[in-house]
Amino acid sequence: MGKLRQILAIGFGVSFIWVGIQHFTNTAFFTPIVPELLGVPEFWVYVSGLVEVILGIGMVAPVSRRRSAFSTAIFLVLVYWANLNMWIHDISIGDTNFSTSGHILRALTQLVMIWLAFWIAEWPVKKGM
Repeated sequence: MGKLRQILAIGFGVSFIWVGIQHFTNTAFFTPIVPELLGVPEFWVYVSGLVEVILGIGMVAPVSRRRSAFSTAIFLVLVYWANLNMWIHDISIGDTNFSTSGHILRALTQLVMIWLAFWIAEWPVKKGM
């Protein structure tokens, strides 16, 4: 399982880096789903993009992989607020407006990514490890 965990960590990390960079190069794509309560959507898009790049780099690097993967799981829980905001207020992202089934699929995908991050982090740690 060690090799599979390593490959998935690198793939997940690189994906996170790519999406994080998109927050800087295509900010307008992400701003509509930032909850109004937070104010200044561009700020939150940049902050979340920076966090994604840092977490992605951390997952690629073996020395920080476990901590970064665990932090990624927590981050994914927190940023789901934007996806939920998109669903509740029927907000389009890019040229896409998701159906209820699409939002449910997004939520399930988010759960799988959270599970994957915890699995990469080998959390919870078993006694004796």
